[in-house]
Amino acid sequence: MNEVAQICSDLIRFDTTNPGSGERPAAEHVAELLTDAGIEPVVFESAERRTSVVARIPGDSPEALLIHGHLDVVPAEPADWQVHPFSGEVADGCVWGRGAVDMKGTVSMTLALVRDWARRGVRPKRDLVLAFLADEEATGEYGARYAATRHRDLFEGCTEAISESGGYSVQAPSGARIYPVAVGERGTAWMRLTATGVAGHGSKPPKDNAVAELCHALSRIAAYRWPVRLTPGVAALLNELGDVLGEPIDLDRLEEEAERLGSVGALFSAQIRNSANPTMLEAGYKVNVIPGTATAHVDGRFLPGYREEFLETIDRLLGPKVTREFVSFEDAPSAPLDAPFFDRLCDALVAEDPAARPVPYVMSGGTDAKSFADIGIRGYGFAPLMLSPELDYYGMFHGVDERVPVEGLEFGVRVLDRLLAA
Repeated sequence: MNEVAQICSDLIRFDTTNPGSGERPAAEHVAELLTDAGIEPVVFESAERRTSVVARIPGDSPEALLIHGHLDVVPAEPADWQVHPFSGEVADGCVWGRGAVDMKGTVSMTLALVRDWARRGVRPKRDLVLAFLADEEATGEYGARYAATRHRDLFEGCTEAISESGGYSVQAPSGARIYPVAVGERGTAWMRLTATGVAGHGSKPPKDNAVAELCHALSRIAAYRWPVRLTPGVAALLNELGDVLGEPIDLDRLEEEAERLGSVGALFSAQIRNSANPTMLEAGYKVNVIPGTATAHVDGRFLPGYREEFLETIDRLLGPKVTREFVSFEDAPSAPLDAPFFDRLCDALVAEDPAARPVPYVMSGGTDAKSFADIGIRGYGFAPLMLSPELDYYGMFHGVDERVPVEGLEFGVRVLDRLLAA
């Protein structure tokens, strides 16, 4: 087994489920791999066993590039999987296990590359800061947010960053290989809603029934049709997809176009509007008692530049009898696509795959890039993978039987080498 696949397999065997027992063993393993390559890591904890690792590799320019990835993973139920999710088994040309795609595979590509550089005596073009972080699969409070605020000095000189959710291949109906490179992501507004009413006997006429008020508000949110808003990144994506596909995307029928285009349509289907989805509901303790309060949680996401519109709409839909508070709130970061660094990302893909068609892309969810954007680091989604069209890449994220092709990992190492080596 080559080194990148071995590193990925080994990392998967560390159960870093979040919530769980923490990232410490995996972080210590990463620190050992760096130390073996002559790189001096800084290891720190934000709380017991919530461990992150940061290291700097000097380059030919003091202007630094941040490469960050997370060590935690979402839960996995072994009974649902073909192989144990923490086995790191290598079979059918893939490394299997929770985190193979999200995102221990990408972490492994970075580690394999810098270890290879150490053996060959290669220096990067510019200073590289490597960050392997805790807690991305929750709020980042114990990982990127802590690192960016409490250890900000470790990121001195970093102007741009690369991380997950971009640079992977998507097969177009025409046969072209599209590589979306993320230039932004939607903001996060996780909210706890509370309705307060008058408690009483369930048999009596209601007076300000908290459950009913909350349900009415949730129904309004669920039924609301958010307007289409084309941000510069999404508009550029749609334009370039039209060029790749040989026909323009109908901007008046974007949902139908997304469905028609399948995996290509998934690149913009959730990125053309804000969203708010009720996800949790709690009220009452007995069938014949009207409770005084009822609570719910809503997962809200908003496009870059549309935070205020999102919040004003939510408040209107909630009405006067339901209040909101944020469980997590992070703005929507964006990075320029008309920038030399974006061009270099695209060039590295094309250099390794001449059939590549890189396009700009905006992520529907969120990553640790939000925390680093808060300290002025422009983040791009760039975790290069060449994938078989038969592999449901989107289904791998948080899904059953998550796996990553060994050849895809090897491709990613080569692309990163082209991008980063002097």
